[in-house]
Amino acid sequence: AGGIGITPLLPMAREAARQGIPWRLVHGGRCRDAMAFGAELAELAQQSGLAEPAGAVLLHPQDERGHIDLEAALTGLDAPGDGTLVYCCGPEPLLAAAEERCAALGIADRLRVERFAAPATRRDGRDDEVEADAEFEVECRRSGRTVRVGSGTSVIDAVESVGVSVPSSCRDGICGTCETRVLDGTPDHRDYVLSEAEHAAGESMMICVSRCSSGRLVLDL
Repeated sequence: AGGIGITPLLPMAREAARQGIPWRLVHGGRCRDAMAFGAELAELAQQSGLAEPAGAVLLHPQDERGHIDLEAALTGLDAPGDGTLVYCCGPEPLLAAAEERCAALGIADRLRVERFAAPATRRDGRDDEVEADAEFEVECRRSGRTVRVGSGTSVIDAVESVGVSVPSSCRDGICGTCETRVLDGTPDHRDYVLSEAEHAAGESMMICVSRCSSGRLVLDL
């Protein structure tokens, strides 16, 4: 966790402590005084029955120790049979570095990140300002409605315009609320929620940001 990125991870540490699940947390911040919950995390580590509770919470005040050493933090997680999940929340440079390091270790499928905002650049490296989006058609199978999605319109806005209601929250492709099953067609994935394997499978998509690369989509809506 970096800075206020500790916020969503603290409840997870509490639940892991309650259930006796092994865990370790690395928390970075500008200075020790600005890093909240350090005392509570240390107490949770003691309550968890861990083999080495003193090493379960590692604080990295930037003014004392510099940035989090991801190579050290992730050491050993690529060992055969290791199924440890990695959760990361914080500023975008930390998340991008965690994604890069986990990919290098071959454990990208075990990384879970939570963002407070969508990154400035697209996940696939393409430039939206240079590459115009093509129009395409969306069929909402269950509701029996079809709509054209224009170059400046999202799928979720388009389907809502014809009366199809879809749960949503961030509308930036980072929360996963609007995930929708794809029945036919090829999605152009632009979210930060699904894994690379899930993108390749094309079985679902985040319709707040993702589009279509096949001219037509059939959605389970």
